[in-house]
Amino acid sequence: MNSEVHSTSPVDLGDFIEGYFPDDELLAAARGRAAELGCPAVSCATGAALSFLAATLQARAVVEIGTGAGVSGLHLLRGMASDGVLTTIDLEPECHRSARRAFVEAGFPAGRTRLIMGRALDVLPRLTSGGYDLVFADAARLEYPNYFAQGVQLLRPGGVIVFHNVLAGGRFADPARRDPELLALREVARALRDDERLRPAIIPVGSGLLAAAVGSS
Repeated sequence: MNSEVHSTSPVDLGDFIEGYFPDDELLAAARGRAAELGCPAVSCATGAALSFLAATLQARAVVEIGTGAGVSGLHLLRGMASDGVLTTIDLEPECHRSARRAFVEAGFPAGRTRLIMGRALDVLPRLTSGGYDLVFADAARLEYPNYFAQGVQLLRPGGVIVFHNVLAGGRFADPARRDPELLALREVARALRDDERLRPAIIPVGSGLLAAAVGSS
């Protein structure tokens, strides 16, 4: 009796998860423009997670720190309520132009987006305290602790704050790595974990999302 040994290679779950949420033509075009501008876009699975969060919250008011070329903004808008408004902040005029193009091509009317050019730490204090369902930060990681301090004040009870790229390619968990960006990431992670108002979680999709919900009571 002959027997055969069949060997199979383990499936890379990261590749599987990313492939499960492929870009459509509009997202692919925005992602291509992001590459041309040199501003990394969120992964497909990360975008799906953002859209899921926006839909779960039935978000009508969202703040995005770091507009990029509009990839994450498209995902957020697709999950938000049909009358929801995305306020997105970036310093770079090229990013605003690219994002605006992405939103127009996707059919979102101008009233659904508010693009603000400026430094986030200057803009955030001017926004309405307690007036937002979701705050998404995807900009300078050195500023994440400051984004947290200002961003969490913008959330209504039950609102969610999310930080992108917190796992830093696995370096976040390596105690021997102590460069300034990693120290800032660890600081904001401790702040979310230790704040009694919040219910935090790390969502291990893409390069990692650190999220926290404001308690409703």
